[in-house]
Amino acid sequence: MPAFEFSQGQMKPMLVTSAALGVVESKPVSNFVDGQSIYSDGERAGQVYRVEFGAVRVYRVLASGRRQILDFHLGGNWFGLQNEDFRRSSAEAIGTTGIKSISLRETRYIWQGLLPVVLENFSSAQEHQLVIGRQSALERVAAFLLEMSNRAGGTCRFDLFMPRIDIADYLGLTIETVSRALTKLKNGSIIRLQGTRGVEIVNYRALQNLCL
Repeated sequence: MPAFEFSQGQMKPMLVTSAALGVVESKPVSNFVDGQSIYSDGERAGQVYRVEFGAVRVYRVLASGRRQILDFHLGGNWFGLQNEDFRRSSAEAIGTTGIKSISLRETRYIWQGLLPVVLENFSSAQEHQLVIGRQSALERVAAFLLEMSNRAGGTCRFDLFMPRIDIADYLGLTIETVSRALTKLKNGSIIRLQGTRGVEIVNYRALQNLCL
């Protein structure tokens, strides 16, 4: 299974070397339940992970005690690669999730093979800063829905794999503010909400215009 990157609404294989892929394919899948920790802030680093199925949230707890979600990772995504000795963030499973991991200490040459992962994670961090840097809550939620549409392969109908509290902590908003923004988009006939997680973008151009 190749790793994936998201670019301009498309999903395509990342150029991770065959050596790196060969090592991870030989590893067993570790299963995690919803909310279970994969690694924690302050732990010694040294493993890199790939999501086989399910999803992962990576977050930090700020000095105020508030949680800030830094990124979400879906099936095929790599995460946890860093050049520091200790973790500066935590990672948890969202729902039932399968993970494979590689020890960077045992296979040091893997670093070079995973360079595209570093670049992808850097690009994702930049995009996240652009989203939370938007002035209004409506703009942030609109940008988030466009991002989730892209991650779903560019489709206008998709399920949000995370609860609304995760969306709030990703966007730097309260859950009440996120709910109000979604309701406003729904009442404006820009989106439809289907159940607790389903979203359909009805007017894609209008959603894009909110982010200009």
